[in-house]
Amino acid sequence: MRHLHERPTPARVTSVTPDAAARSYDVDRDFELELVGRVREGDAAAFDAVHARFNSRLFGFLARLTRNRDIAEDLLEETWLRFVANAGRLNADTRLGPWLFTVARNVHVSYCRSRALDDRNSDDALGLWPAPSASPFEEAVGRELEQRIEASLASLPVSCREVLLLVGVEGLRPAEAAVVCGVSAEALRQRLKRARALLAECLDRSADRTQEKA
Repeated sequence: MRHLHERPTPARVTSVTPDAAARSYDVDRDFELELVGRVREGDAAAFDAVHARFNSRLFGFLARLTRNRDIAEDLLEETWLRFVANAGRLNADTRLGPWLFTVARNVHVSYCRSRALDDRNSDDALGLWPAPSASPFEEAVGRELEQRIEASLASLPVSCREVLLLVGVEGLRPAEAAVVCGVSAEALRQRLKRARALLAECLDRSADRTQEKA
């Protein structure tokens, strides 16, 4: 797969708040099934097509989980290596998005376990929220809001962060996100509800601190 060593480009993302419009998982099912079949047969062009569609999205997911660009790039490469290694064993009806995000999540979990990391400790935060195209005043306000959202999201436990990213950013259905996270659909819905509540609380506290400084 010739693109594995290219530096990934962060994807443009949406907010993870409850009212936000998530990115949809919009792969045409017939095309996806054809792509899976070609990947199973070792078609290099099919591998490239999957890479082009999902690489930046997987990088954004891993970058927000790790909050470290270099680590995210290493885990992204490992994700694609596992995809290549397991391509011939994919089920014919595999949904590529959930499958790839499951692998990416498992790679991150394995990394954290091997390094015995506390996921709350990281000094290499990433500025992944896009700057708005607006007036200077609106841009200043937007940057402040983006920083608050990013800081609030980064402060959440990984279990909450990942479900917000999968459902709120990547547009996976709760049932698909449940498979990625290895939990039941009901447990996923409860985790998502809790994660959104925690994020809202963090944003409220952040807003209060901003007002106190004003």
